[in-house]
Amino acid sequence: MKRILNPWLATEGYNCIGCAPHNPIGLHLHFYEDGDDIVSIWTPTPDHQGWFNTLHGGVQALLLDEICGWVISRKLQTAGVTSKMETRYKHPISTVNNELTLRAHIREQRRNIVLVDATITDASQTICTEATCTYFTFSREKAEKDMHFQPCLVEGE
Repeated sequence: MKRILNPWLATEGYNCIGCAPHNPIGLHLHFYEDGDDIVSIWTPTPDHQGWFNTLHGGVQALLLDEICGWVISRKLQTAGVTSKMETRYKHPISTVNNELTLRAHIREQRRNIVLVDATITDASQTICTEATCTYFTFSREKAEKDMHFQPCLVEGE
């Protein structure tokens, strides 16, 4: 796996709750490219719980939406917005000593509409949550002009 370099680190106003490293309440996610997949490893804390020792469903949706967005940035080298997200919560996720693996890839692309499939897997390798995000993507020119898009590279590129 190759680590994806965050292209927005030097961008003024960058404070994404999912991936900005300096957001005090953010998740501070890092991403990797593994073939067709984008991957992230993240460990929840008790601050992320909904029910006792259980990861809040909204946090799970945030994780899945965030990794899907990075699929668009890295694989298509543009920006987009989520227009629909279908999420299936299959198993509860513990917030106690539980390293999670997020994984996502493009399922289908029709012009500027892209379907991205994503999963959250717990430390025992159980798929706990699945989602399909429908993204509306922008031309590279519009993404650069209006959304601060910059090329999304991996280490060594």
